[in-house]
Amino acid sequence: MPNLPAPYAWLARETGPNILLEALALYGTKETPGAASNPAILAWARETGVAGAYVNDGIAWCGLFVAVVAKRAGFEPVKNPLWARNWATFGTKADKPSLGDVLVFERAGGGGHVGLYIGESATVFYVLGGNQGDAVSIAPIAKGRLLAVRRCPWKIAQPAGVRPIRLAVTGALSTNEA
Repeated sequence: MPNLPAPYAWLARETGPNILLEALALYGTKETPGAASNPAILAWARETGVAGAYVNDGIAWCGLFVAVVAKRAGFEPVKNPLWARNWATFGTKADKPSLGDVLVFERAGGGGHVGLYIGESATVFYVLGGNQGDAVSIAPIAKGRLLAVRRCPWKIAQPAGVRPIRLAVTGALSTNEA
């Protein structure tokens, strides 16, 4: 398990859902600065079948991150997973987010962002996602930007750990995930 920041250390004790565990295993993965690309991120593109469209880690990769963790957890990623807003069709609609749900957000200037719910306060969702500060990280995103909450299409039964989480973490609000 990666070394999580203190306010999120409790995540290391979570036993599911699997999509969350797969995402936590990639925590801290970073883009390679400059013209080079992180070979691990490029490998995710090959693993998810989008290597032709994803050729360097300078391309937005939040959707790629969700695709690789969904696939590793046993779920079929959405069609064209690199487009964050396409994740609004994943699994089933949920009225209120719970641990491990896929959250889709709007971004200033168009486009979108996608990541996994790990908690919330009164005004923000705490999101485990890729391409947040050029890394797999946890970022607070304003609730007003939320477009969709999607729950994994569980094959047998929803894991017991899927539940709303209230957090009281402080920090700068994420405004442009790239």
